[in-house]
Amino acid sequence: MSNPTEVQPFDVVAMGEILLEVATDVPFGHGVPAQLGISGDALNVAAAAAAAGARTALLAVLPDDDLGQAVAARIAELGISTDLLKFRPGQQGVYLVHCDPDGQREFSYARSGSVGSTLGPDDVDPDVLAAAGAVIAGGIACAISATSRAAVYRAAEVSRRFVFDPNYRPRLTSVEDATAAVTELSPKAFLVTPSFPGETSALLGTSSPAEAAAKLRSLGTANVAVTCGAEGIQLESDTESAWIEAIPAPAVVDQTGAGDAFVGTLTARLVLGDSLPDAARYGAAAASLVVGGKGGTGLIPSFEQTRAHALGAATPAALTVETPEGELSSHA
Repeated sequence: MSNPTEVQPFDVVAMGEILLEVATDVPFGHGVPAQLGISGDALNVAAAAAAAGARTALLAVLPDDDLGQAVAARIAELGISTDLLKFRPGQQGVYLVHCDPDGQREFSYARSGSVGSTLGPDDVDPDVLAAAGAVIAGGIACAISATSRAAVYRAAEVSRRFVFDPNYRPRLTSVEDATAAVTELSPKAFLVTPSFPGETSALLGTSSPAEAAAKLRSLGTANVAVTCGAEGIQLESDTESAWIEAIPAPAVVDQTGAGDAFVGTLTARLVLGDSLPDAARYGAAAASLVVGGKGGTGLIPSFEQTRAHALGAATPAALTVETPEGELSSHA
């Protein structure tokens, strides 16, 4: 007989740094009106996974003050468990973002030495992560501090399905360190989601989505989804080699979080039993919807909305057509 107090394992655990977001519609300047929000790649990923139907938790460090509690309240509001959050003395990381009418963004960060960057391997509970359906981490968590990078590596060792999004940021890390992270984590990964052409060229030395996917598979990655911006996604696994067309966005307000929405939705749907092509299609649909809101979590579609958007744009060929190597345009 099962123990009624036994905690149900999480479907998805996302880990990384949470940031305060200050968004403006015009370039930064004194007296410019701004909207305060809470974002960061880990939160965006977790919000998408939760919206896609997964029981989701966030492993992150917040300040042990009123601001930390306000951030935690927003995390809970998004349907994400706060059970794995850590609270410590320290400064909350912040970024400013200006979006133009086409959704293009300009960022300025104040995150050096943030409390979020104190995440470390001792914060990783191996039993919780081993029981989770999947654990998602990214290159930003690897780049913000040595302890955070060690936490990601620890998670990769203990998770039964480890998902890695390279999320390469030249202002945060060197290409050598980012390449090392991809090379060392890919053999342990259930899924890796690089973007073409920026990350695949810089970190893998490849010139096409198919070549990038093949290289990651040769390193031992079980599943690969190479995102190609407005073009689509190249998928590779033991049983799948497919090209998924991108889904046009109904409206573009702010592109922040689109890639995170794809990764979170894709992972959640895989854990919940969808095939790789179907899960990727839902991920593409979620990504095309979130750009209609301002900020990383300004618009989080329900799975019903995501599924309707995916089915409305789908054609039978979209889930089966492969794209010949080298024939994609270089949108990222």
